[in-house]
Amino acid sequence: MKLRVLPVIMSVIISAGVLFGGWFAYTSFAMENPLSHIIDTAPGVTNSTMKLSSNQVDIELALKPEANLREVVRLIKDEGGSIIGKRTMNITVKNQSSDKLDQWWSKALFEVAQAMETKHYADIPTTLEKYANGVPTMNVDSEMDEHYVYIRLTDGNATKFIMLPRVSQIGVWPNE
Repeated sequence: MKLRVLPVIMSVIISAGVLFGGWFAYTSFAMENPLSHIIDTAPGVTNSTMKLSSNQVDIELALKPEANLREVVRLIKDEGGSIIGKRTMNITVKNQSSDKLDQWWSKALFEVAQAMETKHYADIPTTLEKYANGVPTMNVDSEMDEHYVYIRLTDGNATKFIMLPRVSQIGVWPNE
């Protein structure tokens, strides 16, 4: 029995195309598109990008100044939980910050970091309000869930969203 080379090569190419095409279609239509839709329709989200890999989900969000980051994260976890599964979810927020707002945050950061490290989370709103009293246009909001402390700083048109993980960590927070 003599095998013809061209039909064998064509069969391998077609089989590989169907296999990888099916895998791509599944990840795209059954996983990435529904999760992107959940993220994009979350209240307060203006733009988002998402990268789904085998062990993590990287999400980058652009939020309206009045958005509630804690609710956005909760919605993504609740509605997208079946898609995310056991993957690690990393959320990064693109801020419309200003130099003035960044400098204000750097002044308050030491006391906030101390409250985070000592797990005195109730001191965070007090600290933020104390520093905000010196700036009449400053508005601060803070919330917490079982995984993060969420802080929203607003000064005029500039807004900064901060997610601080509630795990003990020495050094700079990775998602500041």
